[in-house]
Amino acid sequence: MARQRAYPSDLTDEQWEIIEPMLPLIKEPGRIPKHPFRDVVDAILYIDRSGCSWRQLPVDFPPWQTVYGWFRQWKARGVTERILDELREQVRLAEGREAEPSAGVIDSQSVKGADTVGRDSRGYDAGKKVNGRKRFIVTDTLGLLVSVTVLAASWQDRDGAKTALLGVYLFTPIRYVFADQGFAGRLVEWAARTLRMVIDIVRKPEGQRGFQVHPKRWVVERTLAWLTAHRRLARDYERDPAVSEEMIRWAGIHQMLRRLTRGGPARRQQRRQARTTTL
Repeated sequence: MARQRAYPSDLTDEQWEIIEPMLPLIKEPGRIPKHPFRDVVDAILYIDRSGCSWRQLPVDFPPWQTVYGWFRQWKARGVTERILDELREQVRLAEGREAEPSAGVIDSQSVKGADTVGRDSRGYDAGKKVNGRKRFIVTDTLGLLVSVTVLAASWQDRDGAKTALLGVYLFTPIRYVFADQGFAGRLVEWAARTLRMVIDIVRKPEGQRGFQVHPKRWVVERTLAWLTAHRRLARDYERDPAVSEEMIRWAGIHQMLRRLTRGGPARRQQRRQARTTTL
């Protein structure tokens, strides 16, 4: 019996139609899963959006052990990273952009760590006065998530960004990155020398008082705000930083799916054409 779609985080039929072909196929003689993948994905998104623990998953979802097992398996196989890449291509094509970005934006966010976060992977951010972890995300110029790295909050921006930028260099064509003043200094020289990558520091306008939207940088700040709308990400609960990164990827996937399925019939037809182009 199919589960009734009952929560705001559940995928719509149109969203499931987009993501279903991206999930790995079950090959014979492997045993067919007892629970549909759609219910598993809905359960992961429910945890991400609501902030509940795995053991508190509502009973109309598959057992939490099953959901967590698929979550770990897809993470180990890089499934979510591939889904993220494919969805980003579809959104970019639907927006009239090239499939692959050539420029990106980097920023960091310090969040408090729960008591489940071990001392070996947490730290204290003296600037933000936060004891926990720091997330480094890179987006394209549309604000779509490209990569995420989670480290202890004690890491300086210019040091922690090296790991994030190295991943961007290895797996994407991005060679031009906008950043705020926290990334200025030796990181710019390191990126130019080691990665042949340009870090463009977007500085505050002279004499600025109070909040002001900065060109190029605002898209990544908006993405961070969207991510923390998922309550699981408002604080870091994960013992393993790699699990934190995976939760952020699922939030990014959910945001892209919603972006792809908004609008009227003409927009949906445009998205279908974009998907056909990527196949």
